[in-house]
Amino acid sequence: MDVTSMISTATTMTVEYLPKILLAILTLMIGLWIIGKIVRFVSDRMKKSDMDVSLAGFLSSLLGIGLKIMLLFSVAEIVGVKTTSFVAIFGALMVGIGMALNGSIGHLASGVMLMIFKPFKAGDLVEIGGGHMGTVEAINAFNTTLATLDNKRIIVANGNVTGNTITNISGQGDVGVELTFGIGYGDDIDKAKQIILEVGERCPYILKAPAQGVVVAELADSSVNLATRPFCKSENYWDARFYMIENVKKEFDKNNIGIPYQTLDINMVSSN
Repeated sequence: MDVTSMISTATTMTVEYLPKILLAILTLMIGLWIIGKIVRFVSDRMKKSDMDVSLAGFLSSLLGIGLKIMLLFSVAEIVGVKTTSFVAIFGALMVGIGMALNGSIGHLASGVMLMIFKPFKAGDLVEIGGGHMGTVEAINAFNTTLATLDNKRIIVANGNVTGNTITNISGQGDVGVELTFGIGYGDDIDKAKQIILEVGERCPYILKAPAQGVVVAELADSSVNLATRPFCKSENYWDARFYMIENVKKEFDKNNIGIPYQTLDINMVSSN
């Protein structure tokens, strides 16, 4: 091919493709700018609607990715690239990825459900995921992080959270502290009930309303079980519980009220 032919071919290609390339670049730049505006607008609207910040960020990111993929396909069409095969390959790739990440996608969907329906929020004391109890540190896309009382961190997959019973202990603001104290059958029930109420009145964490009550909950094998449910602020749940248990025991000791414990009688028979 001589120089004249090369120049002619280059000129033809330039005339044919340069406008398309310039149009594609212009479309890409304007498209990215518009997408940025759309994502920011949608994100601001979601935040103003009191939607969870984590969910708003996740959905905004997902929207941005989807719009950018559509923009890239549009730019490729402008240049003259046939995108039919790319769409087919992309679709097959997404199916393969979906099958490989089936469990992870389920956890992601569960995370979105947690963010939308909000059965609990960061800072709540909860029991979730088949018996895990702790304070919610974070609700992430794939898992929920709990901090236990003994400073352990429990990471529960979101699928396990939504697939099990969720008990939000502190999400209502005020919470009842379920307590049971066993006394002997020979002890004074009225005196024991009075002691429990007096300890509750002295406890700095127990609320005045609703008023604390004490009832005989069970006549057990070796004890009369007295139940009480004083209320406190959710953040004081453990402090109130530990205060009541310790001080009721001390007051029972002072008033000679016993707390029964299991015993074993052994009868020895002489062989003589």
